[in-house]
Amino acid sequence: MKIHKQQGMSLIGFIIVLSVVIFVSFLGMKIMPLYMEYFSVVKALEGVAEERGSARLSPYELRVKVLNRLYVSYSENVKESDITVTRGNGVHLRVAYEVRQPVMGNLDVVAIFDKSVRLAN
Repeated sequence: MKIHKQQGMSLIGFIIVLSVVIFVSFLGMKIMPLYMEYFSVVKALEGVAEERGSARLSPYELRVKVLNRLYVSYSENVKESDITVTRGNGVHLRVAYEVRQPVMGNLDVVAIFDKSVRLAN
């Protein structure tokens, strides 16, 4: 009769692995909406940049166009003051904003996003 060693994970090992998986999933659920919103911001900027004649619009009109596109996609973190228009070597539209998302207790996740596009004539 041969003696076989037991193989596999113990209950304590399983609980440890499960707790790590749950924690990573929890962090993902807190962080993913921030990136989903950022992708909406990128799409809004690229949409305004591709519009014909957008480089001739005033900074106020450009901000309104971007904010209207973000309103449709339920973006909450981008304010009018986060949108800047730079004229010089072409016209550039830039959105730079920071999001602070509480995770648990006094632990927060801070994400800083910055996207710039060149406007079409």
